[in-house]
Amino acid sequence: MREPAHLAWPFFDARHRALARDLAAWAGSHVPDEETHDVDAACRAMVKDLAEGGWLRLSVPAPHGGLHDTLDVRSLCLARETLAYHGGLADFTFAMQGLGSGPLSLFGTEEQKATYLPAVAEGRKTAAFALSEKEAGSDLAALTTTATADGNSFVLDGEKTWISNAGLADFYCVLARTGQGTGPQGLSCFVVDADTPGLSVTERIDVAAPHPLGTLRFDGCRVPASSRVGPLGKGFRVVMTTLDVFRSTVGAAALGFARRALDETLAHVRSRRLFGGTLADLPIAQEQLAAMATDWDAAALLVYRAAWMKDGGAERVTREAAMAKAFATEAASRIVDAAVQLHGARGVVAGSVLDRLTRDVRPLRIYEGATEIQHLVIARQLLREAE
Repeated sequence: MREPAHLAWPFFDARHRALARDLAAWAGSHVPDEETHDVDAACRAMVKDLAEGGWLRLSVPAPHGGLHDTLDVRSLCLARETLAYHGGLADFTFAMQGLGSGPLSLFGTEEQKATYLPAVAEGRKTAAFALSEKEAGSDLAALTTTATADGNSFVLDGEKTWISNAGLADFYCVLARTGQGTGPQGLSCFVVDADTPGLSVTERIDVAAPHPLGTLRFDGCRVPASSRVGPLGKGFRVVMTTLDVFRSTVGAAALGFARRALDETLAHVRSRRLFGGTLADLPIAQEQLAAMATDWDAAALLVYRAAWMKDGGAERVTREAAMAKAFATEAASRIVDAAVQLHGARGVVAGSVLDRLTRDVRPLRIYEGATEIQHLVIARQLLREAE
């Protein structure tokens, strides 16, 4: 595998380049280049391997087991891009450790951080983020799960679905309505241990790209008041700030899948013989390759601009992260589709690299805010700035 040229871009420091090279070398021997039939076991094994390799230390800040004083978004992006290149489940596992514990890293008390974050970095606890409901996915303000104050406790009731790591996680960061207002007002975030009475996994959901996904039920689930993450009634801000950090990394995962598709395609067109030459000799194939490469570079520039801005101290990168996520995930889908087309029949063989990439890349355009929602975010930011 050739070293990616974008590592020379000025967005990165020497430590970022070293991270990308070292992780690529590690992933080459630790990430299986095939799908598994036991997703839960594979995820548990990958958490363990990532922890032993020291890579989960990127998911939390110091001094709670992390490598950096604050979450370094460029490092998170490079890690996701590199892991996605080698395997979708490896990327998923890494991403969820950071996203699932993100509210604690950004808003947790010292006691909460000490309880959960070292265990995340060491692979002793698996994290999850429980936001979506059947009628509240893109519109989180419509969620109906409640957390009712009762003395020194809160009692959670409701249902969450499409939850990554459902049934696998050791704890969930949960968004619930505590009643300080309507819509996005009056939401609060809580950290809930998986073995808390009243919390159950009622369904596991099979998806095209195998991941642990399911539905959670909260039925009189009592948690101490100390489990609240961030201020009462400010849970929407907790979630949006967390997504400001991690939304760019979804675009980075798309870069990894797309770069693998492009590399597979370059190798194929140079060796595939037809019409007295190779596929690479045909102008129509060259046109496809040019479009794929241009899409990739444009996506990477948006992703790493957003990450660089966040690491540089920007208070919010809502518009930049939305642009990065929207463009990169759509571009990756185009790149993978073009790769399948250039491979012909080989591109649709079940279980092949391109078959896996097709299924891996598609969900990125939906989770953590569908492309259409990102466009709304971008437009609203533009209109707000115009005022």
